Amino acid sequence: MIDLILEPLQYSFMTRALLVSLVAAVTCALLSVWLVQIGWSLMGDAVSHAVLPGVVIAYLIGWPFAIGAFVFGVGAVALIGGIQATTRIKADAAIGVVFTALFALGVVLISRTPSSVDLSHILFGNVLGTSAADLVQVLVIGAVTVAALLLKRRDLTLFAFDPAHAHALGLSVRRLRALLLGLLALTVVTALQAVGIILVVAMLITPGATVVLLSRRFDRMLLLAVLITATSATVGVYASYHLDVATGGSIVLAQAAAFLLAFVFGPRGGMLVRLRGRRRARAATAPSAVAPAEPAASAARGSASARPDGVSS
Repeated sequence: MIDLILEPLQYSFMTRALLVSLVAAVTCALLSVWLVQIGWSLMGDAVSHAVLPGVVIAYLIGWPFAIGAFVFGVGAVALIGGIQATTRIKADAAIGVVFTALFALGVVLISRTPSSVDLSHILFGNVLGTSAADLVQVLVIGAVTVAALLLKRRDLTLFAFDPAHAHALGLSVRRLRALLLGLLALTVVTALQAVGIILVVAMLITPGATVVLLSRRFDRMLLLAVLITATSATVGVYASYHLDVATGGSIVLAQAAAFLLAFVFGPRGGMLVRLRGRRRARAATAPSAVAPAEPAASAARGSASARPDGVSS
């Protein structure tokens, strides 16, 4: 067992892959809890897909992928907000139009770039090919995102559960919304290197959906999300090494396994809890269905014994 744990760490690329995966997992886990509570899961899907043309353009110019991804992520959010503000189109339709259009633009740009651009690495990540410069970039972006989330966690939590109350207390709901969307773009950039554009969606949704089945307290949900996602990232990286499979897919499957366990055994709405509740409800209602028959029988006996001729039935 010790050899299985220590063997991958002998290689520098595996150490960098593990660090990048852990940073991406922690960042996505924290933000995921807010996204799920607010109902912005589709927004996370939109931003993660909309950054594709930014990544391709950054490659063509020779800039870091993070710059192009962040610019297009923020631009997608602004474009969605502009469509909602100036038209009668609802939020889900605006999100669908923007992210599919930008994603298609990215695919077209990839088809026109030199063959050295690997589409699979952009879409599904290339964490095993992380360089030292990429590691520093991910660490810096991840640290900034996590620090901002923790510093503003009370305001963001109030915004998530009761925006009207947050506004009444003097908080700027518009600024909190903009902050959260900006951090979403940064988080996508952080996770892009680890799992790619498509699988980022799972890392932004699955942790938040998992902890909803485990706890009611928001602080505990944040802690559980970090622990579960960090464990899933570690398991996924080791599984990819020993089984020779895709690292990003392994991480996401580990998170899906954690969600499945919470879905079955979770204390808040888990399958077993619901089955126990139904059994108790049936057991509680079963005696009440038999109870009314006893008074009726007693009344019948009483009426029979009270007959004037003394004849008993």
